[in-house]
Amino acid sequence: MGPIETAIKLKEELDTLRPISIEQELRIMQKFRLDWNYHSNNLEGNSLTYGETKALILFGLTAQGKPLKDHIEIEGHNEAIEWIIDVVKGEYPLTETFIRELHKLILKESYSVDAITPEGLPTKKKIEIGQYKTQPNHVLTNTGEIFRFASPEETPALMHDLMNWYHEKNDSANFNPILLAAEFHYKFIRIHPFDDGNGRTARILMNFILMQNNFPPVIIKTEEKRTYFSALRQADSGILEPFVNLIADNLVRSLEIMIRGARGESIEEPDDFDKELALLELKLTKTDQKAEKTIEILHSLYDTSVVPLITKFIEGGKKFEKFYVKSQHVVLSNGYASYNIEMAISTVKNNITLSTTEFEMSYSYNTFIHSQYGNFNFLSQVQVMLGPNTFIIKSNRRTTNLEKSYGEQLSESEIDEIVKHELKRHKDFIESKMRSK
Repeated sequence: MGPIETAIKLKEELDTLRPISIEQELRIMQKFRLDWNYHSNNLEGNSLTYGETKALILFGLTAQGKPLKDHIEIEGHNEAIEWIIDVVKGEYPLTETFIRELHKLILKESYSVDAITPEGLPTKKKIEIGQYKTQPNHVLTNTGEIFRFASPEETPALMHDLMNWYHEKNDSANFNPILLAAEFHYKFIRIHPFDDGNGRTARILMNFILMQNNFPPVIIKTEEKRTYFSALRQADSGILEPFVNLIADNLVRSLEIMIRGARGESIEEPDDFDKELALLELKLTKTDQKAEKTIEILHSLYDTSVVPLITKFIEGGKKFEKFYVKSQHVVLSNGYASYNIEMAISTVKNNITLSTTEFEMSYSYNTFIHSQYGNFNFLSQVQVMLGPNTFIIKSNRRTTNLEKSYGEQLSESEIDEIVKHELKRHKDFIESKMRSK
């Protein structure tokens, strides 16, 4: 019996155990969600371990020494999965708009990455979320050849064709959901419609199709990375069977987990204990690394992390001044507030004591000059909260705060990410006001 037939047989067995109790279903889906977040992001180069991924999702703990961007990737991917789990319960159609909204959730924020030109030269390109690519996103293979995906000009028509193909298959009387999900995944990857995030988006869409048909999600594990990409390359040469079988094999594993869970049995896999041990080690390490703050430590933190953050924050915030009648930036600490940044930077440092609890920077904007969209205001704010052993960076409406021990400092890329988040939030706010009119 092949993996597709095995999966169908297991699905029939699972159906006899339904409905599954809410408690068991939540337990099963939490395992799938954690595995899915870790493995799908790790396949694309995310550096967070399974324990760090779990600590972030379940407890809001950030991993010391890991890039902020990697935390944001996990956060966005988890939000996308939670959205899929929610919408799959209803009759939510799979459309291009649905796919673009999903892509926005996964990537969260626009950013720049290294790329190559059609001629094979290195360059930089801006990754826009929820928008089809505007530049070629070909990749350099291990053999030095350039593998070419669909061009930006071809992409809208090819995505339209893909959706027509999907709906025709999905509406047919005897379609096979496993084949449909696997083929959709491959066809989507072959187009590579977005500048980045195509793999993560493809795997979520594949699972959306499976879950709409009452199958559990497929988790491509990071240790299967070579097999997975090799199967995709074989599909590029017209041999789709290895890829379909890989998907079906992993679906069998998910079905077996779900059946055990539905029966109230253990859903642990052989390596789950190692993952739990890694999480325990992470918690212990964070505890061991905590050092009590001293005046010297606070001065060092201020010079190496807070001042560069203030400078970057004010520099970025100035870009929005032209949109408002009045704007003002301020630095606050210990009850002291200054609108002169140069004076504030030196004065705040001179007033640092062990009772200092935070450094705060804010940029207020009053009365949007384009009054046809409304006379609204905006406040951008970042806080550095000082605890006994760690400091936490908080910015408006960010669901994950960055926590570090006093032995660490903010990297340049982390500062860039923090400021970029606030700038994007401001831009999105203005655009939402424009759309509402």
